Amino acid sequence: MKTTKNCSFSERRYVELVVISDVHLGTYGCHARELVNYLRSIRPGTLVLNGDIIDMWQFSKKYFPKSHMKVLKEIIHMASKGVEVVYITGNHDELLRKFAGFNLGKLSIQNKLLLDLDDKKAWIFHGDIFDVTMQHAKWLTRLGAIGYDSLIVLNAATNFILEKAGREKISLSKKVKSSVKSAVKYINRFEQTCAEIAINNQYDYVVCGHIHQPEIRDMSTNDGAVTYLNSGDWVENLTALEYQDGNWQLYQYKEHYIKQKEEPEEEYVLLSNKELFARLLEEINSSGKSEPSHA
Repeated sequence: MKTTKNCSFSERRYVELVVISDVHLGTYGCHARELVNYLRSIRPGTLVLNGDIIDMWQFSKKYFPKSHMKVLKEIIHMASKGVEVVYITGNHDELLRKFAGFNLGKLSIQNKLLLDLDDKKAWIFHGDIFDVTMQHAKWLTRLGAIGYDSLIVLNAATNFILEKAGREKISLSKKVKSSVKSAVKYINRFEQTCAEIAINNQYDYVVCGHIHQPEIRDMSTNDGAVTYLNSGDWVENLTALEYQDGNWQLYQYKEHYIKQKEEPEEEYVLLSNKELFARLLEEINSSGKSEPSHA
């Protein structure tokens, strides 16, 4: 991929459709700086935020660094430049579900999305609707989210030590998932359920997030076939789905792909839910007046 610096919006790489999910802004594991770099390198026709972008489950600790706010500012900046931005709600940002149908300029909030892509139908939704624990034991899911966040912090510390020792980084959560049979079965069942329902509804693509497992795979049943896609996450995999000229590809962020100007170490911003939404409204209101500086 071509290395880019801070360029004007019109000079960015054009992509017809970009889907990202599971960013988990407000958690320690979120790779917000990397996501900002990626967003500043592209000019999508449509940007779909497929759930769990803001992790409202973790807001009790009031952790929201400036880099996390920059992600939201970049998204709002895109909308102000004419990019169609669709925020699809997930389980970690389920508080936004009551705003489904909300539209403000090029920005909208939905619970699911149907798109026509070159005479093919794409069904896009987060995927938590197929999570049994979400439906019947939400407290267990929330407890798991806290444990996952703690594991990511531990993983970061472990990789820091490994990097200093000249050894290869590891992903503790991936090792756990791959070694626990129930986790593997859950992922396979999730993918199969999504595919079966999409085939029954005669969709050509089914696009999900939720399980943090990036994937593009053709799946079939006795009733037909569908392309299953999962955008992964920006906690471990740092992936996005890109659609261009009738083709899907799984983008994976690599540090050497995109070079951006180094910025000073950030300070933490302590925000409540109310303060965060107030900040967002300020950004939305000001986005049409002036273009934010990327210097």
